[in-house]
Amino acid sequence: MSSRPSSAFSTMPQEPSLIHPVTPGPELLETAAQTLRMLAEPTRLHLLWQLSNGPKTVTELTDASGAARTVVSQHLAKLRISGLVDTRKDGRHVIYSLHDGHLIRLIRETINHADHRTTGEPTHD
Repeated sequence: MSSRPSSAFSTMPQEPSLIHPVTPGPELLETAAQTLRMLAEPTRLHLLWQLSNGPKTVTELTDASGAARTVVSQHLAKLRISGLVDTRKDGRHVIYSLHDGHLIRLIRETINHADHRTTGEPTHD
């Protein structure tokens, strides 16, 4: 028996999809909770938001966040180990990017949701 969560797909889809019709079981819920825990720290969320706008170097992320380079590097290491960010080398520079489009949309929606809550802007679908 497969450990893959139950899904409307009997096999892996050939094309990536935006929506996954799944029934979340314990493993899927724990994986989702781990992702949300990584987003639950303001500096990490800010770094992820910066990366939702495109790949960046540690220097660019440090400048944008205002945090110390060592702090940024530690958070990026956690995000890399958790699988939320990818890295590639460009000469002496390490370029960080978000792992996938689901994460980009999750971060942007999280920030938009917070904006509605803090500004009092009416909610929408």
